[in-house]
Amino acid sequence: MKIKAWDLYLITEQSLSAGRKSLEIVKEAAAAGVDVIQLRDKNLSLRAKFKLGQKIKEICLKQKIKFIVNDRVDLALALDADGVHLGQSDLPLKAARKVLGKDKIIGISAWKPAEIKEAEAGGADYLGVGAVFSTKSKKLNSAKNGIGLAKINEIRKTTKLPLVAIGGLNKENAAEVIKSGADCISVISALTKAKKVKAETKEFKNIIQTAKKRLREGI
Repeated sequence: MKIKAWDLYLITEQSLSAGRKSLEIVKEAAAAGVDVIQLRDKNLSLRAKFKLGQKIKEICLKQKIKFIVNDRVDLALALDADGVHLGQSDLPLKAARKVLGKDKIIGISAWKPAEIKEAEAGGADYLGVGAVFSTKSKKLNSAKNGIGLAKINEIRKTTKLPLVAIGGLNKENAAEVIKSGADCISVISALTKAKKVKAETKEFKNIIQTAKKRLREGI
């Protein structure tokens, strides 16, 4: 799985979308080149989330981008999503892998050494690391203002798993997060609250790709 080729990862959350529907945002971001879409929308009922997921999956298939479900292995299975993203309090990684099979993508939130070691042993496909900076959408389980860039760099040195950074990320700090060792930038409000989602997605992705290019060239 070429997860290290991912640049921009959108997580849906209608409560942080300035009154816009998640599906509307997904359509615009997908058309503009986002690489992954994760169905989150924590305030929706399971039935409503399933219906939304069906529509998001159609868009992802059309645009040939990955569709991930947050937390719920059962929902990911029901939607035949490309994978699931698990938190530390969700179904254990090994159990999720047993249910989903070897071909599905499983990401897991991890930044502590023991969590990373467990993720590697359990066959995780990527690590969700953060919150990098202070954010309203993710409960901080580390320092008050997030784990910071130094921690991303430290994690990068300890694992070969792809790192998907999350938490307080925007166009102004994305390049530094990539420079610190992240492979992909994951956002909610940086795109969901954007007035022009398509334009913002394109600009965001260009910033990430430029940062990666500079790293490859040693600049």
